[in-house]
Amino acid sequence: MAVDRTKFRTCQQTSFCRRHRHGKSKRLYDYKLVGESVQLHNVKDAVENAAASAAAAAVVSEKRGLLSKFLGGYSTSETEQLEDPFVRGPPAIFTAKLANVAPLTSTKLTAQTYGSGCDLSKMNFEEELQLSVHLHEDGVARIRIKEVMEEDSSVRSTPRWTSDELVLNEKEMVAVEEVQVISTNPAVQGKIHESERNNDNMSDYEMKSTVSSLVKRANIDSSMNNDDNFIVLTYGGDEEQWKLMIQIQPFAVYMFRGSEDNGPPIIAAGTNGLTHFEVRRSKECSTTTTSTVKNHIEDTTANDIAADTEEDVDRHGGKEVVGYWEDGLAIYADGSREERKEIVEEEEEYVDKGEGREQRRLEEEEFDTKDMWEEKFGEHLDSKPYGPMSVGMELTFPSSSHLFGLPEHASSTQLKTTAGMDGHHYYKEPYRLYNLDVFEYELDETMALYGHIPLVVSQSVKTGTAGAFWFNPTETFVDIEETPRSGDIDSRTHFMSESGVVDLFLLPGPDPAALYGQYARLTGRMQLPPIFSLGYHQCRWNYRDEADVYFVNSKFEELDYPYDVLWLDIEHTDGKRYFTWDDKTFPNPIEMQNKLGSTGRRMVTIIDPHIKRDNQYYIHKEATARGLYVKDKSGNKDYDGWCWPGSSSYLDFTVEKVRSWWAEQFNYDKYKGSTPTLFTWNDMNEPSVFNGPEVSMQKDLLNLNSVEHREWHNLYGMLFQRSTAEGLTLRNEGANVRPFVLSRSFFAGSQRYGAIWTGDNLAEWSHLQIASPMLLGLNVAALSFVGADVGGFFGNCDAELMTRWMQAAAYQPFFRGHAHHDSKRREPWMFGDETMVRLRHAAMARYALLPFWYTVFWQSGVSGMPVMRTMWMQYPDIPELYSVDDQYLIGSDLLVKPVTSAGATTSQILFPQPDCWFDVDTMQRVDLAGSPGSYVAKTVESGIDKIPVYQRGGSIIPRKLRLRRSSYLMINDPYTIYIALNSDLKAEGTLYMDDETTFDHEKRDDYGIATLSSDLTSSIIIQNTVKLGDISALQGSKDGRMIERIVVMGMRSEPKKIMLTTLGSTEEVTIEFQYDDESKILVIRRPDVSALNQWTMRLSP
Repeated sequence: MAVDRTKFRTCQQTSFCRRHRHGKSKRLYDYKLVGESVQLHNVKDAVENAAASAAAAAVVSEKRGLLSKFLGGYSTSETEQLEDPFVRGPPAIFTAKLANVAPLTSTKLTAQTYGSGCDLSKMNFEEELQLSVHLHEDGVARIRIKEVMEEDSSVRSTPRWTSDELVLNEKEMVAVEEVQVISTNPAVQGKIHESERNNDNMSDYEMKSTVSSLVKRANIDSSMNNDDNFIVLTYGGDEEQWKLMIQIQPFAVYMFRGSEDNGPPIIAAGTNGLTHFEVRRSKECSTTTTSTVKNHIEDTTANDIAADTEEDVDRHGGKEVVGYWEDGLAIYADGSREERKEIVEEEEEYVDKGEGREQRRLEEEEFDTKDMWEEKFGEHLDSKPYGPMSVGMELTFPSSSHLFGLPEHASSTQLKTTAGMDGHHYYKEPYRLYNLDVFEYELDETMALYGHIPLVVSQSVKTGTAGAFWFNPTETFVDIEETPRSGDIDSRTHFMSESGVVDLFLLPGPDPAALYGQYARLTGRMQLPPIFSLGYHQCRWNYRDEADVYFVNSKFEELDYPYDVLWLDIEHTDGKRYFTWDDKTFPNPIEMQNKLGSTGRRMVTIIDPHIKRDNQYYIHKEATARGLYVKDKSGNKDYDGWCWPGSSSYLDFTVEKVRSWWAEQFNYDKYKGSTPTLFTWNDMNEPSVFNGPEVSMQKDLLNLNSVEHREWHNLYGMLFQRSTAEGLTLRNEGANVRPFVLSRSFFAGSQRYGAIWTGDNLAEWSHLQIASPMLLGLNVAALSFVGADVGGFFGNCDAELMTRWMQAAAYQPFFRGHAHHDSKRREPWMFGDETMVRLRHAAMARYALLPFWYTVFWQSGVSGMPVMRTMWMQYPDIPELYSVDDQYLIGSDLLVKPVTSAGATTSQILFPQPDCWFDVDTMQRVDLAGSPGSYVAKTVESGIDKIPVYQRGGSIIPRKLRLRRSSYLMINDPYTIYIALNSDLKAEGTLYMDDETTFDHEKRDDYGIATLSSDLTSSIIIQNTVKLGDISALQGSKDGRMIERIVVMGMRSEPKKIMLTTLGSTEEVTIEFQYDDESKILVIRRPDVSALNQWTMRLSP
């Protein structure tokens, strides 16, 4: 099984990537900041007038037909809103124009190539861009570059559409109010004086000294740049400061941490001259031009098109096509299927063959102008009504050789090189970010998959943690390169996007915790999921009928095997009509849900975005009447594509009225047969279109605001999941029950709406091996509620593979077993009793740790730190751990190393020092004696009954040990507290508690946080400090939050007596305990204390 590569484009087959990769278009772009255009803005005034500005923005937004639901917070002035109503967040502190001063520009090249008989003023003009710099109080710097609006230009009289209101977490993006501007450039100094900024009365010498120091630190050639070529913005507070240095020509940006007096910048943008912005120009500037362009395209692609046409004629051999499969291949009327075309990969003209990037630029004298105005892939033609619109920029992370992020790709967590001098790079293709339904995806590839987040994070001992969020939802390619510099290594990324604007957020860190706090304030925080969703989910395509559902459920009951959710795939519907039931196989859905719900079990049904075009289907009928579908490129007809139901249309989730309408469909009176225990699975939402280009939509389709699909493609899946989550919330009275929605597709901000899984994996060891790196990559991008299908979706797994996969997934955030309908049944009992016992043991370990998982998810929502963490997130000072992606941490306290090889009986673990570690099964401290250094590599036993998991010394972890059938039945079970003492005989931990289902923890402050600590240096065995919300129903449930056992690991000697005191009482109570001198374990049984009370247990001398 392998992906059909003929269905998916490479960089070489994509005109904008081919045009700009390897610096091929570099000579067309040389940007200079126009000093006379500089404006410095008073952010403090803008903050004080935020409400008025927001109101003005709302009026402007309404005038332009922009349907916005969340217009609050900051806004620019009304004049600026008229120019660009889409921008949100803190206003700009600094604006200026950028002029492209290259002798030959992209527009001039266009005029030369296509301009015969054309009004050249519409194709050949001075390229000017508008730069704005927005600075946040947490250090984030936003660099935004857009086209200058021109009233007399039909294509540039309105701004490019951007998605600020759909993605950014505006309410937490807070502007810095005080900024010091430093420059010795005369034109800029004049602007500084006009703005009444006195630079704290800095002398010219002091300003020159400041600039010179930063120029030196940035390793800029001072012989080619004098100090007048730079502008420095210093901002921040007493605790932390940052400096943003802007280079005037060629335009570039450098970010420094202001608290550091030496060392390189943490991030630099545009320093290698690869910034490009293809300004929109008129495609049809006259009748003659249209003909000229058409003739040019026909001349340059005639051979290719002729070959394609011949291929299309022969493709189906005269057979009648009646449908398409998920792999994009045709289904014929005679029941046969189109066969996959075999291709032989050939080296393309511009594929890097090793001669090096700089040499290539010198050798390539001609610019690539093919496919600028129309582009064909297979049988699909992209009309490109605005012509070439690509934007791009190169980012450098000095003194860093470890970059992470850019999910989702079936590759290592650390990003590998795709370009470089002398051909020394791992991949030949750049990382592609374009949400696609990739059937039978391959491993160790940069190919696009189901979802993408354009976030890159650098981790370095010298520069700490820093990141860059390239806010652009259009198709994007990213090259990764390492370059040597003065005995050091810099890492570079080259972002190339098809359209949009340059919108770059620089995240200064300096450590993982700070960076993920910054990113959470940009794109939003993970919502605390209901606890049932953290249990085990049993799924298959498809459980046949109600009898099958009842059998599966009863078998779990019979075997005392815990699970929480049973799933139904597309076959449960009436002919793939979502929100319906097949009345022959599922005639009593409410009764079915209620029966499972009696033991706390939930159900999930699949609801995809494609809507069957059936005039008798109420969803389609109403969506058509209301005009809610994505349109064809003319904007007049509803788009018609092929998916599971056959002929289908797709709702336009970029528009609020469509999202609101979709949410209403989940009301119980509309979704007949649904109950409060039914939740939702959103699949195929890339969006998947079986007969579309690359199994998706054409890029020139239009949304209801006439914005092309190319502009919002990568947002579609997230907006679909968001709308579904809103529907599951609003269906309940008071909108107070937390939703659960699983999605396959995603973008930045998806963490706010539910869970994600890695799609259609295979039942092979290699896919188990890649699961951890892929899930860690998603967590690097702050997408924490993630998992991979246990056992693999395609194919069949044997007992050993199933055991190892279940063991691994029990220690991953989203825990679901799933399989294709052609796969053998693989419920836990299908592999024999011995294997079933092993699988149940893995599930029991998961359920015992649910209080810990729930607490870590809560902490993640508060701090932004991922749930499933790479080693460097917790140990950023140990570079040997940066590349490790076959072991990881849950929160800060559990170290997990899945076993991913057949027949394995041992595993090698890298234990970070100076922390000590305890085996969670034996509760024994791992012997790391005599091993100096920052980490210890140790081989441990990991036979078929063992997954290596270790608790960090110095941590306290809560568990619930009573075996129950579901998480719902565990809510009043008592806790067992596991204390792992560190070498200083101390430990601490947190237990978060609420009702585990509703939003009362947010709406009513109904929660409790127990902070547990141990300090044997002061004779405290354990102490509990409690914080309760303002209105806490938990107050009355203290008896249901009891602690039945406390286990202390690493106890060096037996105490003589342990005394308990509680808050509000002076009485000391002696409590019973047991101590084992050989294992060094102390067990306190039945202490009769609540996790919601404050108390202290002390050693008696």
